[in-house]
Amino acid sequence: MKKDIALELLWAFILAVWCSGSSAVAQAQDPVLVGAGDIAICNSSKLTDPEATAKLLDSIAGTVFAAGDLAYADGTDGNFAKCYDLTWGRHRARTVPAPGNHEYNSPGAPHYFNYFGPAAGDPTKGYYSFDLGTWHFVVLNSNCSQVACGTGSAQLNWLQADLAAHPAFCTIAIWHHPLFSSTVTSSSMKPIWQALYNAGADLILNGHAHNYERFAPQDPNGAADPAKGIREFIVGTGGESHVSFGTIQPNSEVRNSNTFGVLELTLHPTSYDWQFVPQAGKTFTDSGSTVCH
Repeated sequence: MKKDIALELLWAFILAVWCSGSSAVAQAQDPVLVGAGDIAICNSSKLTDPEATAKLLDSIAGTVFAAGDLAYADGTDGNFAKCYDLTWGRHRARTVPAPGNHEYNSPGAPHYFNYFGPAAGDPTKGYYSFDLGTWHFVVLNSNCSQVACGTGSAQLNWLQADLAAHPAFCTIAIWHHPLFSSTVTSSSMKPIWQALYNAGADLILNGHAHNYERFAPQDPNGAADPAKGIREFIVGTGGESHVSFGTIQPNSEVRNSNTFGVLELTLHPTSYDWQFVPQAGKTFTDSGSTVCH
């Protein structure tokens, strides 16, 4: 009898250790998303440093997001080859890109689509979706003068259908021009934000403003909404230049305008952790965790 009890205790201990180990492995394998926007410029007298942020990517595993304005000034083949490709380009195979307005300085952004190929989606659209771990991603085209963003547009109709077909517990959207910012905004993206809000999306990542800003969860009208609101990160810190803030907007929680860096997100099945990783020699950072809706 004592022998049987001892065996039961031994098996219980082995099972507990195995389960603990499995949990640790699962935690370690949660996908990582890391990146920024507004990255590389050719022939500039500005204080630029895309190599500083590319070096950060060298030591961070995971999927890279590039949130537009990647190769200044006009997103040409030459800009991509001489500036972007020599820095962030070494991570191209693991990059999910979004187009910015500088890509469209070349009409139709052909060089952007040539550079990234199928990873950039249909060249006539510039928006696409995919899954990473348990998360659903939508990458959108905020150049609304090129690909319409408003009510009844093909992009908005596609987004609504895509979100309905992928009711993931956690959803993230990436595009270039922010709806909310203490620097520069794009009201054209409000219908897109509304569709994401209606579907219970959790995160929006933008660039365009050449600084870092984190907003508390809010609704499409900019009202704080801790229950259903979407958290927006502006990460225009890829290395092109710095831009100061204007009037600080409601729900803006954290800001920095003098540090290049990348935002690193660890995507758990029902939550996420964030950390802003600064370029070498800088001390600004920002971190936290939030449960998905």
